[in-house]
Amino acid sequence: MAAAAAAPAAAPQLRDIHLPAEPGWWPPAPGWWLLALIALALLVWAGLRLRRQLYRRRRHRLLLAELARLRPQALDEAAVPAWLAALSAFLRRLSRAVRADAATLRGEDWIRFLDRHGDGFAAYAPLLLDAPYRPRGDIDAVRLHALVQAHAERVLARELRDV
Repeated sequence: MAAAAAAPAAAPQLRDIHLPAEPGWWPPAPGWWLLALIALALLVWAGLRLRRQLYRRRRHRLLLAELARLRPQALDEAAVPAWLAALSAFLRRLSRAVRADAATLRGEDWIRFLDRHGDGFAAYAPLLLDAPYRPRGDIDAVRLHALVQAHAERVLARELRDV
């Protein structure tokens, strides 16, 4: 019994439970990295889209300003062929932006291409095809310019909206 009466062994010293430290704000969790990457991609996309839209608006303004410079004002008969040649060159440049091979179209194919929206270019076919090469011209320049203006605005609004 003497062995049983021995003093109990010293009990281990227990300490209080310590909680881990609060996580810091850096580095962020993987979900925050993914969210930041998505936000960055959206910002880049929006910036590129805005840049393209500003470029398109500037280009449209320049084209319409070029057409406004061609506005007929007191055209005499001698100036009509030169004016028609400049108007035809403008239409060719505008059409080339829509379809790359438009500059190669000749004759009735060119008029059909211009009149694809039903603008009424067929009525002016002889003028647009032959008048720049004739020494004299008798046309309703204001009406033709208004037709080209409406056509240019339609092409810029519809066909070149994503260019």
